[in-house]
Amino acid sequence: MKMYLGSISVLCGIVLLLFGACVDLDAIVIENPNLQEVVDGTYRGESKVGPVRVTVDVTVENGAYQSIQLIRHFNGRGKSAEAIVPAIINAQTLEVDVISGATGSSKAILKAVENALK
Repeated sequence: MKMYLGSISVLCGIVLLLFGACVDLDAIVIENPNLQEVVDGTYRGESKVGPVRVTVDVTVENGAYQSIQLIRHFNGRGKSAEAIVPAIINAQTLEVDVISGATGSSKAILKAVENALK
Protein backbone atom coordinates (compact mmCIF):
# COMPACT_ATOMS: atom_id res chain seq x y z
CA MET A 1 0.00 0.00 0.00
CA LYS A 2 2.81 2.46 0.86
CA MET A 3 4.55 1.68 -2.42
CA TYR A 4 1.28 2.30 -4.30
CA LEU A 5 0.76 5.71 -2.65
CA GLY A 6 4.38 6.65 -3.23
CA SER A 7 4.07 5.78 -6.92
CA ILE A 8 0.92 7.88 -7.23
CA SER A 9 2.66 10.85 -5.58
CA VAL A 10 5.61 10.61 -7.96
CA LEU A 11 3.30 10.26 -10.96
CA CYS A 12 1.27 13.30 -9.91
CA GLY A 13 4.46 15.32 -9.50
CA ILE A 14 5.63 14.38 -12.98
CA VAL A 15 2.25 15.26 -14.50
CA LEU A 16 2.29 18.69 -12.83
CA LEU A 17 5.77 19.40 -14.17
CA LEU A 18 4.86 18.25 -17.67
CA PHE A 19 1.82 20.50 -17.80
CA GLY A 20 3.74 23.53 -16.60
CA ALA A 21 2.04 24.01 -13.27
CA CYS A 22 5.33 25.24 -11.83
CA VAL A 23 5.52 28.61 -13.60
CA ASP A 24 7.35 31.60 -12.16
CA LEU A 25 4.41 34.00 -12.26
CA ASP A 26 6.55 36.90 -11.04
CA ALA A 27 8.64 36.60 -14.21
CA ILE A 28 5.63 37.37 -16.42
CA VAL A 29 5.82 41.04 -17.33
CA ILE A 30 2.68 42.78 -18.52
CA GLU A 31 3.29 45.86 -20.68
CA ASN A 32 0.51 48.42 -20.81
CA PRO A 33 -0.26 49.36 -24.44
CA ASN A 34 -0.73 53.02 -25.33
CA LEU A 35 -4.38 52.97 -26.36
CA GLN A 36 -4.03 56.38 -28.02
CA GLU A 37 -1.81 54.71 -30.63
CA VAL A 38 -4.22 51.82 -31.32
CA VAL A 39 -6.43 52.19 -34.40
CA ASP A 40 -10.12 51.61 -33.62
CA GLY A 41 -11.07 47.99 -34.13
CA THR A 42 -11.26 44.52 -32.64
CA TYR A 43 -8.06 42.56 -32.10
CA ARG A 44 -7.49 38.93 -31.15
CA GLY A 45 -4.80 37.93 -28.66
CA GLU A 46 -3.67 34.67 -27.11
CA SER A 47 -1.47 33.62 -24.23
CA LYS A 48 -0.30 30.55 -22.41
CA VAL A 49 0.79 30.54 -18.78
CA GLY A 50 1.60 27.02 -17.64
CA PRO A 51 -1.54 24.97 -18.23
CA VAL A 52 -3.75 28.07 -18.67
CA ARG A 53 -4.71 29.01 -22.25
CA VAL A 54 -6.53 32.24 -23.08
CA THR A 55 -7.90 33.78 -26.27
CA VAL A 56 -9.52 37.22 -26.18
CA ASP A 57 -11.09 39.70 -28.57
CA VAL A 58 -10.31 43.27 -27.54
CA THR A 59 -12.28 46.17 -28.97
CA VAL A 60 -10.69 49.62 -28.80
CA GLU A 61 -12.55 52.76 -29.78
CA ASN A 62 -11.42 56.38 -29.43
CA GLY A 63 -8.33 55.35 -27.46
CA ALA A 64 -10.26 53.32 -24.88
CA TYR A 65 -11.16 49.71 -24.14
CA GLN A 66 -14.77 49.21 -25.20
CA SER A 67 -14.99 45.47 -24.65
CA ILE A 68 -12.90 42.42 -23.92
CA GLN A 69 -14.44 39.07 -24.77
CA LEU A 70 -13.00 35.83 -23.47
CA ILE A 71 -13.16 33.53 -26.47
CA ARG A 72 -11.35 30.73 -24.67
CA HIS A 73 -10.19 30.36 -21.08
CA PHE A 74 -8.86 26.91 -20.30
CA ASN A 75 -8.28 27.59 -16.65
CA GLY A 76 -8.37 24.62 -14.34
CA ARG A 77 -9.40 26.29 -11.08
CA GLY A 78 -8.84 29.88 -12.26
CA LYS A 79 -12.35 30.76 -13.47
CA SER A 80 -12.56 33.51 -10.84
CA ALA A 81 -9.83 35.37 -12.78
CA GLU A 82 -12.43 36.32 -15.35
CA ALA A 83 -13.41 39.13 -12.95
CA ILE A 84 -10.27 40.92 -14.15
CA VAL A 85 -11.95 41.77 -17.47
CA PRO A 86 -14.35 44.42 -16.08
CA ALA A 87 -11.50 45.71 -13.89
CA ILE A 88 -9.41 46.37 -17.03
CA ILE A 89 -12.28 48.13 -18.77
CA ASN A 90 -13.17 50.23 -15.71
CA ALA A 91 -9.55 51.25 -15.09
CA GLN A 92 -8.70 51.56 -18.82
CA THR A 93 -5.33 49.97 -18.10
CA LEU A 94 -3.69 46.58 -17.67
CA GLU A 95 -2.19 47.83 -14.42
CA VAL A 96 -4.86 46.19 -12.27
CA ASP A 97 -4.55 43.79 -9.35
CA VAL A 98 -4.61 40.09 -10.18
CA ILE A 99 -7.42 38.03 -8.70
CA SER A 100 -6.36 36.33 -5.47
CA GLY A 101 -6.24 32.56 -5.86
CA ALA A 102 -6.20 32.85 -9.65
CA THR A 103 -2.91 34.61 -10.32
CA GLY A 104 -1.91 32.40 -13.26
CA SER A 105 -5.22 32.85 -15.03
CA SER A 106 -5.24 36.57 -14.26
CA LYS A 107 -1.80 37.02 -15.79
CA ALA A 108 -2.76 34.89 -18.79
CA ILE A 109 -5.79 37.13 -19.45
CA LEU A 110 -3.70 40.28 -19.05
CA LYS A 111 -1.02 38.90 -21.37
CA ALA A 112 -3.63 37.93 -24.00
CA VAL A 113 -5.03 41.50 -23.97
CA GLU A 114 -1.49 42.88 -24.29
CA ASN A 115 -0.71 40.48 -27.15
CA ALA A 116 -3.90 41.50 -28.96
CA LEU A 117 -2.73 45.10 -29.12
CA LYS A 118 0.93 44.53 -30.09
